[in-house]
Amino acid sequence: MFCSTSVTVHLLRGLGALALVIAAFLLEPFGMIWSGLALIGAFLLMRGCPMCWLMGLIETIYERRKKS
Repeated sequence: MFCSTSVTVHLLRGLGALALVIAAFLLEPFGMIWSGLALIGAFLLMRGCPMCWLMGLIETIYERRKKS
């Protein structure tokens, strides 16, 4: 169901999304458009909300252990 096949890739996507959320707060003085774009980028990297990302991480770990 989830697209990630590697825990490392999934964690890197989460780290990138976190960086974009922080950037959204830092870019607020430069305009709402830049903050909005950063938040949209974070949403796309997480493939949904943070809870969706977390469930994807749990599912990726479960699938990895099931194959081993």
